[in-house]
Amino acid sequence: MITINNISKVYGDKKVLHIDQLEIPKGQSFGLVGNNGAGKTTLFSLLLDLIESSSGFIEIDGNKVNENELWKKQVSAFIDESFLIGYLTPEEYFNYLGELRGQNKVAVMEFLNEFTDFFNGEILNAGKYIRDLSKGNQKKVGIVGALIGTPEIIVLDEPFANLDPSSQIKLKKLIKSWSQNEKVTFLISSHDLAHTTEVSNRIVLLNKGEVAKDIITTPETLRELELYFEEEVLLPS
Repeated sequence: MITINNISKVYGDKKVLHIDQLEIPKGQSFGLVGNNGAGKTTLFSLLLDLIESSSGFIEIDGNKVNENELWKKQVSAFIDESFLIGYLTPEEYFNYLGELRGQNKVAVMEFLNEFTDFFNGEILNAGKYIRDLSKGNQKKVGIVGALIGTPEIIVLDEPFANLDPSSQIKLKKLIKSWSQNEKVTFLISSHDLAHTTEVSNRIVLLNKGEVAKDIITTPETLRELELYFEEEVLLPS
């Protein structure tokens, strides 16, 4: 269970995030949407204790993320390229993550076999450092790296960005497959309403740092979100 209590983040005189109360139960596929500057990455950064909150706190199974590191054994994430190690090959990077999470090299390679189709022959045994891969292939390395070690909570920020259409479809299938495990909680933020709605059973929409909508996904959810943003466009600036 992830519990968000009166969390806020202020930079100077600008409040970029304020959420009174939000709970994300175990096993939920949770989608976070909103325009640029809505607070999506800020919320994930607070959840991962990458930045300090201005008020409030976030708990994972009763552990405040800013007070101890017990929760880190449960959580894995890929936010951006800063999570990668550019001077390693993908194989070296995956083995490094595996070692951190108690997996030996044999177990890691067996695990990677599940992603042969997703990698499309461009990641493993390509003879390249991560820094020399395309943005899309770097994204694939980061996403799969976040799955190593069977984490209970997986946080992905903009996972569909930089991926070609075929890879986006493969990623949606992958997330849906992993989401069938009721012990795995996915937190996904994205600008792509259709993809996020398709893989999430709950959507939270942030607007100017606050929760504007909290929706259990139905066949009408995508249109509801589209109408919301259409109305935002029509509002006077």
